[in-house]
Amino acid sequence: MKVIYDRISTQCSKIITQAYTNSFSLGIKCLHPQYHNPIYAIYSFFRLGDEIVDSFHDYPKKKLLEEYKKATYEAIEQKISLNPILNNFQQVVHAYQVEHSLIDIFFDSMAMDLTRRTYTQDTLEKYILGSAEVVGLMCLKIFCENDEEKYRQLKPYAMKLSSAFQKINFLRDLHTDYKQLGRTYFPHINFEQFSDTDKRKIEEEVGEDFKEALIGIKMLPRKVKFGVYLAYKYYKRLLQKIRKTPSSKVLYQRIRIPSYQKYAMIFSVSLRYNLSLL
Repeated sequence: MKVIYDRISTQCSKIITQAYTNSFSLGIKCLHPQYHNPIYAIYSFFRLGDEIVDSFHDYPKKKLLEEYKKATYEAIEQKISLNPILNNFQQVVHAYQVEHSLIDIFFDSMAMDLTRRTYTQDTLEKYILGSAEVVGLMCLKIFCENDEEKYRQLKPYAMKLSSAFQKINFLRDLHTDYKQLGRTYFPHINFEQFSDTDKRKIEEEVGEDFKEALIGIKMLPRKVKFGVYLAYKYYKRLLQKIRKTPSSKVLYQRIRIPSYQKYAMIFSVSLRYNLSLL
């Protein structure tokens, strides 16, 4: 029965999400239950694409990425796929009218990771658009439940929030990106001489993104506001910790938030949410 296969597809998306990210999974759990499975579908789809370019070093990455893109569009056209992740994703694309252009932009950014090692400001913005901002826009599609006016209103804020998240990820993962994968996402920075001044410039830029993003978070439907605000607070905490860490250490160690601080954050955000302070 197809209903069984669809249920298994949903479970696969959830398993991949929970296996790869504790923090994002925690944020999803704080959304209204109706949004859990669609967001798992979005995350797992992006996760597989990202995994191809970041981890499958002993395999033909370009070919795998091209096949993944082709299979994605075949799944959307046929409304089914034997790949459970794509089967789940295509259902979300149809249910929430996700623009195919967002999918194209994602694959363009993944292709950049196959060949590009340094970025200009223009190519960085293009990369962040496809690797992060389209994720936020697809999630926003789900949150707005096909209300196009609401989607257009919140779109710029969702892009700012996703951009901030990605830039913090870049800072957090400097060691892996630069030392292991040979990538330098931030233009005009020599990471052999990465300084506190360089780091501060990036931090200030992220801070401005956060200021704008918060305006949009306050406008979100109540059913999703708690989860999105929690993700915002988590990344703000990461940014604060990065600010306090010397540039030399940021380059050689991955900055993390301890579990006890995450749970304290959940309590704090939950209190604000229940008191209608968000």
